[in-house]
Amino acid sequence: MCPPFEAVYEEGVLRPLEPLALEEHQRVTIIISENCDALDGLEDAAFRAWCAQEAGDDVPSIEEVRQSLSSIQGSIVDVIRAERDAR
Repeated sequence: MCPPFEAVYEEGVLRPLEPLALEEHQRVTIIISENCDALDGLEDAAFRAWCAQEAGDDVPSIEEVRQSLSSIQGSIVDVIRAERDAR
């Protein structure tokens, strides 16, 4: 999924203000917003990009997380406390 982007409407065409990571002739769905949301501009795009770069390919799938969690015996709180106290 592509992140939100800004565009200008000129002569019947939406023109992105920055290049988009799309293939030529790729079909997309566009949702029009006039930036009236109070939360607009609060996202730190540079930090989001840094997080994605740091995560790399090491992000586990939801199934891997579920499998790991299912192997924990007893209370997860007890496991966390034990790990914390071992440090």
